[in-house]
Amino acid sequence: MVVNFKVYKKSSPNNKVHLYMGKRDFVDHISAVEPVDGVIVLDEEYMHDRRKIFGQLICSFRYGREEDEVMGLNFQKELFLASEQVYPKSEKCDPLKPQMSKLQERLMKKLGPNAFPFTFTIPPSAPASITLQQSKSESGEPCGVQYYVKIFAGESETDRSHRRSTVSLQIRKVQYAPSKQGNQPCTVVRKDFMLSPGELEMEVTLDKQLYHHGEKISVNLCIRNHSNKVVKKIKAMVQQGVDVVLFQNGQYRNTIASIETAEGCPLQPGSSLQKVIYLHPLLACVESKRGIALDGQLKHNDTNLASTTLLASPDQRDAFGIIVSYAVKVKLFLGALGGELTAELPFVLMFPKPTIKGKLVVQDSQADVETFRQDTIMDPEDE
Repeated sequence: MVVNFKVYKKSSPNNKVHLYMGKRDFVDHISAVEPVDGVIVLDEEYMHDRRKIFGQLICSFRYGREEDEVMGLNFQKELFLASEQVYPKSEKCDPLKPQMSKLQERLMKKLGPNAFPFTFTIPPSAPASITLQQSKSESGEPCGVQYYVKIFAGESETDRSHRRSTVSLQIRKVQYAPSKQGNQPCTVVRKDFMLSPGELEMEVTLDKQLYHHGEKISVNLCIRNHSNKVVKKIKAMVQQGVDVVLFQNGQYRNTIASIETAEGCPLQPGSSLQKVIYLHPLLACVESKRGIALDGQLKHNDTNLASTTLLASPDQRDAFGIIVSYAVKVKLFLGALGGELTAELPFVLMFPKPTIKGKLVVQDSQADVETFRQDTIMDPEDE
């Protein structure tokens, strides 16, 4: 059976070093992250001169605007998660070094003797790829976390790489939604009044805990007014929580979707109200709002709202990361003297795990997509 398989290719400006990778999204399974693997192909001139070629996996964290970098200030840190000499290979054999993947074996067979494989490991505690949306008036690189695979020629790993002999390809560390739903979110809040008898009670329930991007959220309200106050109106909203872990006060919230209604109001003393409100969190509604957390963006590709950050434990928060969470917030307005009654329910917003069959590779300006013919390829279901 003859099957075509696609890979990303990017070459150095001098066309001496070529990088091939099968994908650019690497899935974080909480306990471990998919290995970052690929193949480099060297020009005969580099092979003859025995040039040393190094590979690095870099996490770049920008925590300030590029246009504010004056007087030697730099608001960007680069973390080297992996670094090794790809060519010539070290004579020492590392027993813990992973074996070549099937894609690497196929590429080595197709690309010939000048091809050399590499494999990097992303720590499970490394932050997810997230970008903070800029306002239209801002320029320069946006704040956020990005990952790069860098291949360069030099004398040592710490050499300053020359642009003409360097290949740098952006990748992403992503998370997908769990296969099982969690417990249905529900809360009951009450408010009593110092100089008035009785209390106001509100029960808020979501139809499920886990939502996929693009889905509507059903917010079920049950309001019981046992006080002598009057409920004037109701407001429901979806809020995105952003925690820039590097800063002690780096937490803030953005309202992604909201609706305000007076239907069923005023709710008089002794009355009750049952109501369903639908909220639809979409990036299109806040595409001009600064500070919205987005999934890590590859150049010239569309993006979306950042997914909820899943952590194995709260203690595993990386200091150079950005943690994203979502919650539905409901407010009852009782007028100037009555105040407000507020309820909040967290939920998870993520993409489902993609299926292997029918998955397409999208071409962009960062890398060409090349197609190879493979005569001995196994069906994904057999692997």
